[in-house]
Amino acid sequence: MFKKVLIANRGEIAVRIIRACRELGLETVAVFSEVDRNALHVRYADEAYLLGPAPSRESYLRADKILDIAKKSGADAIHPGYGFLAEREDFAAKCADLGIAFIGPKPSSIAAMGDKGKARATVIKAGVPVVPGTEDVGNMTNEDLLKIAPTIGFPLLIKATAGGGGKGMREVKSIGEMPALLESARREAESAFGDGNVYLEKLVEGARHIEFQILADSHGNVIHLGERECSIQRRHQKLLEEAPSPFMDEELREKMGSVAVKSAQAVDYVNAGTIEFLVDKDKNFYFLEMNTRLQVEHPITEMITGVDIVAEQIRIARGRQLSYTQDQIKFNGHAIECRVNAEDPFNNFIPSTGRIAHSLLPTGPGVRVDTGVYPGFEITPYYDPMIAKLIVWGETRAQAILRMRRALEEYRIVGVRTNIPFHQTLMDSHRFMGGQFDTRFVEERFSMDTENASDPNVEIAAILATLVAHQQTERSARIFRPNERDTSNWKWVGRWERMHR
Repeated sequence: MFKKVLIANRGEIAVRIIRACRELGLETVAVFSEVDRNALHVRYADEAYLLGPAPSRESYLRADKILDIAKKSGADAIHPGYGFLAEREDFAAKCADLGIAFIGPKPSSIAAMGDKGKARATVIKAGVPVVPGTEDVGNMTNEDLLKIAPTIGFPLLIKATAGGGGKGMREVKSIGEMPALLESARREAESAFGDGNVYLEKLVEGARHIEFQILADSHGNVIHLGERECSIQRRHQKLLEEAPSPFMDEELREKMGSVAVKSAQAVDYVNAGTIEFLVDKDKNFYFLEMNTRLQVEHPITEMITGVDIVAEQIRIARGRQLSYTQDQIKFNGHAIECRVNAEDPFNNFIPSTGRIAHSLLPTGPGVRVDTGVYPGFEITPYYDPMIAKLIVWGETRAQAILRMRRALEEYRIVGVRTNIPFHQTLMDSHRFMGGQFDTRFVEERFSMDTENASDPNVEIAAILATLVAHQQTERSARIFRPNERDTSNWKWVGRWERMHR
């Protein structure tokens, strides 16, 4: 039973974990790089310790420093969040060696499922269908991969074995462009995860990306919390998620959920994890990978199930049984999450850096914002550009879309460019509203251009609207001082005249 948790992460997920710990009565320890000294998770934690310079390899990927801080601070548990060290079995093993609880799966499960190549081999043995690709386990040279690629067929994907989030992933259309893309993918994977190993996978065209949330305890109980639709992507990076998927039916949900549980049981999995699938137009599904950690998009599952996934992670790590059985998991309504990133959607999504001058968060029924920034916080080029996650819930998908439109309209961030206009345009897309999309939708059938984009009056109208909004803001900020007398000058003169008649 532990009492103090070190959060080996940063940003909104670190804040999210700290909040869960507070509700459970646990003390928290934050770690930070030099540029994150004033970050929100540092302010929220009970204690905070400097890791090192800004680059991840010198700070958040330094397992030795994090473990030293855990011993120094007296932390008896570590939550890795997602990214960084979350899927490193050696880190989880070192925690166990030092008697520190790792709030995540066992090292053996991370080794089996955290390495995407090994995961494929494991689930194949369990009879789970997989996307055709590299079946060998272990590090493969570029020469090996170049020989295998033609047998898999093009187009295909190069994918990092040690992580997710689109890092270390490249699409290959021909053998000629493959050597350069292999080198590029390895460099990015090495930078993001400290492991440059990659594998190959056939690109399933016209597919949807659907994942199932898994919870498993150390007493042999494994359940799933339904699916999340993650097909709205750009360059294999998720931009929007929703639950449940508009593509699924109850029969397919039950079948895929059963396979997801079976996949977790194949590696004796414990704690929270996600089984990801590709589903083609005919509703044939294939195992894609397992993320042996908490997912960025976990809030939408929390919204439709009422399950606090982070709190469940902590309870499981403390040796307790799951708070729910499978028949107790009920799905209520529909939830959508928009990832609000510091990037310019009108300029090829180029990352935007700078200091946030003003931030106004949307509120109201069914609206939740997970963020790690505040006015005055600086967005740097060293980490993921995500500013916040905007999550809404509605009784139906249509209501959730309407609520998201309203929340996006209320959201104000000044100081950096954001992709909020992208999400607003997406909410107005007839194909999105009709659920007619796949993983290539954003790149091939979606455009930020509007019907009035070529009309010069649009820019004029935007300037006028900005001036009016500024004027109203200035007017509301003025303070009118009361008259020195207790009444108006006219009444005062009238009184004076009556007194002197």
